[in-house]
Amino acid sequence: MKIKRRSFLQLGTVATMSMAFFGLGCGKDEVAKVRDKASSFKLAWTKQTTTICPFCAVGCGLVVNTNQETKRAINVEGDPDHPINKGSLCAKGAASIQLTENPDRPSECLWRAPYSDKFEVKPWQWCKERIARLIKDSRDKSFEEKNAKGQVVNRTEGIASMGSAALDNEECWAMQTFMRSLGLVYVEHQARI
Repeated sequence: MKIKRRSFLQLGTVATMSMAFFGLGCGKDEVAKVRDKASSFKLAWTKQTTTICPFCAVGCGLVVNTNQETKRAINVEGDPDHPINKGSLCAKGAASIQLTENPDRPSECLWRAPYSDKFEVKPWQWCKERIARLIKDSRDKSFEEKNAKGQVVNRTEGIASMGSAALDNEECWAMQTFMRSLGLVYVEHQARI
């Protein structure tokens, strides 16, 4: 029997399509069973929130499931309704839950006093209070209510802010709002550079 190229391709296409839809058990009944089983996996005791992946400038969509009682993220997955990634994530995006839920995150910080050659272990609360005090002191020293022309400007040029590409849209908005409320003029973001 002599098989021509055209008949071989036609036969191969028919065989492939038959195998894909019927040979693997993907009839209408099977699709319905799979859909029902997938819907039973929905985390009903969580709240779903959509956000943007913070790792790069692509802007993939994420769905974050948060435990209603503990208010902690328990699952992060790609948003299937997002126009950019359509539910898929890269390795960094898939591991983004580690940004908030990671037992290996440091619980203390290292601080080195001026002119010292040794680091001291300090708790986070001490660090936050020190940072707040230094920001307030710097703002008070450099705050300018009116410029040389007498116009009200309410700004400080003694502090600058540099955002990070590891911040999502919500965090960037909160940081921008906070910095502008302090009167900062020099506010930049790493993703734009």
